[in-house]
Amino acid sequence: MTRPRIVVTRKIPEAAMEILREAGEVWAPEPDRALPVEELHRVAAGADAIVATLQDRVDGALADAAGPQLKVISTVAVGYDNADVPALADRGVVFTNTPGVLTDATADLAFGLLLAVTRRLGEGERLLRSRTPWSFHLGFMLGSGLQGKTLGIVGLGQIGQAMARRALAFGMEIAYSGRRRAPEEIESELRARYLDRDELLRTADVVSLHCPLTPETRHLIDAGALSAMKRSAYLINTTRGPVVDEAALAEALANGEIAGAGLDVFEHEPDVHPGLLELDNVALAPHLGSATVETRTAMAVLAARNTAAVLSGGEPLTPVKG
Repeated sequence: MTRPRIVVTRKIPEAAMEILREAGEVWAPEPDRALPVEELHRVAAGADAIVATLQDRVDGALADAAGPQLKVISTVAVGYDNADVPALADRGVVFTNTPGVLTDATADLAFGLLLAVTRRLGEGERLLRSRTPWSFHLGFMLGSGLQGKTLGIVGLGQIGQAMARRALAFGMEIAYSGRRRAPEEIESELRARYLDRDELLRTADVVSLHCPLTPETRHLIDAGALSAMKRSAYLINTTRGPVVDEAALAEALANGEIAGAGLDVFEHEPDVHPGLLELDNVALAPHLGSATVETRTAMAVLAARNTAAVLSGGEPLTPVKG
């Protein structure tokens, strides 16, 4: 009996590869690299399963390139704005993601960016590394404290809630907006006030984005939204880059319309708007939200388990419905 063919589009931790090797014959690029669309479609031909990442366009064209025997595509990510889930469902292909396992790592990174930009940590490190002479005094590199300030969370899902818990430990107050209100018990635990988006932008001292990228949230933070924020406010984005109009943000930061920003994701990754690179009031990270050994391993293992379950005729652990 022929074993299932499994295509892995990028290098993943060995613990996940072991699961996949037990489930079938595994192909992965050597050396590890991002596959252009044409090459991805070529190597997908004949695959029974594909383990993809957020860099891959997962759509009907990919499924068609693989062929009618394709059973499952598992993405090593929570967000799936790169996937056409209805098109996959129309072709009978199961699609899965990796929710839950990266919640704390992403919230840690988001709060780290918040501390970095409000306390000017990156700016201070750059000053030292440039060997610029400096001397302590009471007005030297003053930042902004967090105690008593309002954290406005856009999207109070799992990661948004984890961000709120960290903020509470720093003495912040919590407000949030989103498509719907959170359950009463969550609001009570987090002492969170539900506000419409416009009021949240006007009143929050920090706006932290945790909403998925959809047609409705693309450029949710544009020039108008930025002008509505306090001049003393900060923006944090660890969700998807296109939720923010990057050019508008660079202009707002340069003009002092808001105090600063912390960004882990970008509109045209891996490129970053050059205006942002020139500014000291923005903390930048190269998409590190889930980048811990433990979290990336857990994500890949969950994707592998989803793949193995479907190939064996079972139900996936974390399916995404089309």
